[in-house]
Amino acid sequence: MSMSNIYWTTFYHENWQLYMAATDEGLCYVGTPNASFEELTSWVKKRFPGVALMKNDAAMAVYSDELSKYLSGELQQFGLPLHLIGTPFQMSVWEALQNIPHGRTCSYSDVAAQLGKERAVRAVGTAIGANPVLFVVPCHRVVGKDGSLTGYRGGMDVKEVLLKLEGVL
Repeated sequence: MSMSNIYWTTFYHENWQLYMAATDEGLCYVGTPNASFEELTSWVKKRFPGVALMKNDAAMAVYSDELSKYLSGELQQFGLPLHLIGTPFQMSVWEALQNIPHGRTCSYSDVAAQLGKERAVRAVGTAIGANPVLFVVPCHRVVGKDGSLTGYRGGMDVKEVLLKLEGVL
């Protein structure tokens, strides 16, 4: 894969600041609200070794606009291309997450069953935790078997905001 740059921007929404990044193929990263720039740089070093990070607000504007529309309640489904890098199992989990409709939730065991790997609930949880594109790949829609809100890489307060936005809470 010959890739020379990953473009990034800072995204602001209410009291959140987060970093987003994309390759020429699509959005590859949406970070944790209010996390440091180091979260992005270490992720890029791990997933795209040797590829330069380049600040480019113009190249990222389409992604920022779509995320902004989602967070303001104007958009229910993301339509821009993604460039996800993960193991085949992670990719299958992230694909399953994208099939959870806006305003709905499912459990970790539901996701495992959908993949035909009923016994892999923990592995599903680990793959969900590794989701590099928060909000867009909707890992916030996965809850405990009893409907309780469970861990979220972006923070439980963020998960609550997103589920309220989607009318789940």
